[in-house]
Amino acid sequence: MHHEHHLKSSDTIKDIVIGMSDGLTVPFALAAGLSGAVNSSGIIVTAGIAEIVAGSIAMGLGGFLAGRTEVDHYNSELKREYDEIERIPEQEKMEVKEVFADFGLSVALQDQIADEMAKDKDKWVDFMMRFELGLEKPQANRATQSALTIGASYIVGGIIPLSPYVFVPNSQVALMYSVIITLICLFIFGYLKSKVTGQPAFSGALKVLVIGALAAGAAFLMAKLING
Repeated sequence: MHHEHHLKSSDTIKDIVIGMSDGLTVPFALAAGLSGAVNSSGIIVTAGIAEIVAGSIAMGLGGFLAGRTEVDHYNSELKREYDEIERIPEQEKMEVKEVFADFGLSVALQDQIADEMAKDKDKWVDFMMRFELGLEKPQANRATQSALTIGASYIVGGIIPLSPYVFVPNSQVALMYSVIITLICLFIFGYLKSKVTGQPAFSGALKVLVIGALAAGAAFLMAKLING
């Protein structure tokens, strides 16, 4: 028997990817930049924690607003579809027929399906939302769940590059540990992210690693230049 294996990316996984991507990269770049300006790890830890808190709130709020926008858009289109099947049912039937025409069904069968579907307004509207507009009904509390998942993922990602500064007083030494740990985590995260999204895993991992390394390197060099 033939088995097909499809790797699906759920909304929760997408939120984790969004949060972890920025969580690993932004605090890493901030800590690297500060390491080029100060020798005290304590200052970097304080600034890093402040950034992680602010960043997680900002990212979580962004996820919440995106989720609410999705819900509002769906509800608006749902209301419009109910209105249209009341006002212009024949035109809506034509749109149903057009969908099935694309599948190669005969005109007679298209007419039969459209007439049957028109008997149940809820199923009719659901069909139009899915196949005409390509909209799926958002999950309940999607916006809140997205905000919490993105925010928590950002915190987890941000703690990783900051953790060496907690244990190593000298920022230059801590930076070396932070670079090693974070680059390894970026590679692993990029690999898993690529697997989930169906992309080439190794090249995807390298892309994430390079982006993180460039951001941190640019921040470090800029701090060095500003401080002469």
